[in-house]
Amino acid sequence: MSRSTPPQQGGFIPRDRDWQPDALTPAYKTSVKRSPQAALLSFPTTLSEETSPVFGQDMLGPLDNDLIHNYAQPGESAIGPRIILHGRVLDEFGRGVPGALLEFWQANAGGRYRHKKEGYLAALDPNFGGCGRTITGEDGSYELRTIMPGPYPWPNGLNDWRPAHIHFSIFGHGFAQRLITQMYFEGDPHIKLCPILGAVKSQEAVDALTALLDMKRTVPMDSRAYRFDMVLRGRRQTYFENRKEGL
Repeated sequence: MSRSTPPQQGGFIPRDRDWQPDALTPAYKTSVKRSPQAALLSFPTTLSEETSPVFGQDMLGPLDNDLIHNYAQPGESAIGPRIILHGRVLDEFGRGVPGALLEFWQANAGGRYRHKKEGYLAALDPNFGGCGRTITGEDGSYELRTIMPGPYPWPNGLNDWRPAHIHFSIFGHGFAQRLITQMYFEGDPHIKLCPILGAVKSQEAVDALTALLDMKRTVPMDSRAYRFDMVLRGRRQTYFENRKEGL
């Protein structure tokens, strides 16, 4: 669904598989080994998958959606430009999806992740953990506070850099319903240079992965704001890394 397309109120919207990138994209080197070598198989869900936990607000901590402070020492905060990220999780008809668990993770302002196998030698921020979670409201809305992640080099080509981005994991009504995507930022010059985004087949699809600056939601003298909506199904669903058909 494009940002300019009004929501439909009924009927079935078929999936557009041409909207999604090809599994095998040689310029994105790790896709060569990860792409399927044989026809895909479909397995029915099990009872344990279908009856897995339903997510509620009581599972969240008070700072779970505040990456500026949720890992910081008392009186401290993460280093970097502060941003508010907000939006909605939508179905194929433009309706909000309530009760979806969102998990998000990102690099710090210097472009470094906090994990043992990190290969980039930018400094760690002792007050930034880089992960959080929230649950969508009745209208499918969500909001989080964080810092602008930095770009970082990666060993794909001679001098490839990832654009600044935030990873999202969306859970439906149980752990078996999970979709994963990445969100980028409007105006980032690395977007056009990234081999991963180069696998996306149209500018419209890239735009659907790009958060837009939203000056109406900024906090003066504190935080800029960006808006990013995610569409779960339909012709123009958001590109999800682990499943083409949506929830």
